[in-house]
Amino acid sequence: MLAVAAVGARAANYPAPTPGDYIIHDFHFQDGEMMPEIHVHYLTLGEPRRDANGVVCNAVLILHGTTGSSAQFLLPEFADELYGKRQPLDVSRYYLIIPDNLGHGQSSKPSDGLHARFPKYGYHDMIEAQYRLLTEGLKVDHLRLIMGTSMGGMHAWLWGEIHPDFMDALMPLGSLPMQISGRNRIWRRVIIDGIRDSPDWLGGDYQVQPSGLRIAAEMLYFMGSNPVLRMEEMPTLKRSDEVLDRYVAREMTNLDANDVMYAFAASEDYDPGPDLEKIKVPLVAINSADDLINPPELGVLEREIKRVKHGKAIVIPYSDQTVGHGSHTKAVLWKKYLVRLLRETHTKENSD
Repeated sequence: MLAVAAVGARAANYPAPTPGDYIIHDFHFQDGEMMPEIHVHYLTLGEPRRDANGVVCNAVLILHGTTGSSAQFLLPEFADELYGKRQPLDVSRYYLIIPDNLGHGQSSKPSDGLHARFPKYGYHDMIEAQYRLLTEGLKVDHLRLIMGTSMGGMHAWLWGEIHPDFMDALMPLGSLPMQISGRNRIWRRVIIDGIRDSPDWLGGDYQVQPSGLRIAAEMLYFMGSNPVLRMEEMPTLKRSDEVLDRYVAREMTNLDANDVMYAFAASEDYDPGPDLEKIKVPLVAINSADDLINPPELGVLEREIKRVKHGKAIVIPYSDQTVGHGSHTKAVLWKKYLVRLLRETHTKENSD
């Protein structure tokens, strides 16, 4: 969910990713607007393989969170646990596709020049861009797996409803299959309103990042971890202020206010609840017990997973290894469930 710091040196246990860019022409948004072209940046690892019928059988789509990008999936805590030889997503066997979603990273976004005149996009628009990247740009007609973290996890729920036959399995992490509401809506509203209502936002045509971006950065920091880790990191008032000020100062240079505001507003069309029965393939949803954004006390995941025919819900217990919402990117916590899901949805690509 949260912005990712600069990625360090890549581990040596898997090949370097291949970057790419695909231009989608005449992209129509759900609200009726159209752009003559949008750019979708992506990374790939591995090579596609096709079965006897010519259908791609080893592609995995990995989707990032709000304000994130494909770069977060090169972090050692994710990539070093999954991509190497004999690891769950061994890139000598799987073809990994990791896009920068619409509005994020190096893909088309408000800060490219249109600012607040950029069309308002939602999760359904983002999924359409992913689908067109796959089918038109990369000629991928089927996915072995869709997995995503936070916003990417929410996209995975929607993928299962919108394109129920396009994948073999789904693994949403750090998400809930319900409309954004309650505290989850409020903290997003604080970010959106803080930017849009700041006097130096100037209708989106600011030359210097508006003061509202500071509010957004503070909220991102507040929601991103668990209270125990925060107290360990900031045991005094002085230390708390120092840590928060340093984080905010960094994010004021890393983030763009319009991009952040649009990214959080995009969740307003997210509501997989009414169509959960449309999900056909095995789905394993994973959350952590110390996630402030998706707290287990709500009981939503346990209740709604019963409506998914082949659905399973796992809430990782709080421990000294969990890190709040960011546990979704700490693969050591949940990769055994990924291994099990791939085994249970065994296809020819696994047996070659």
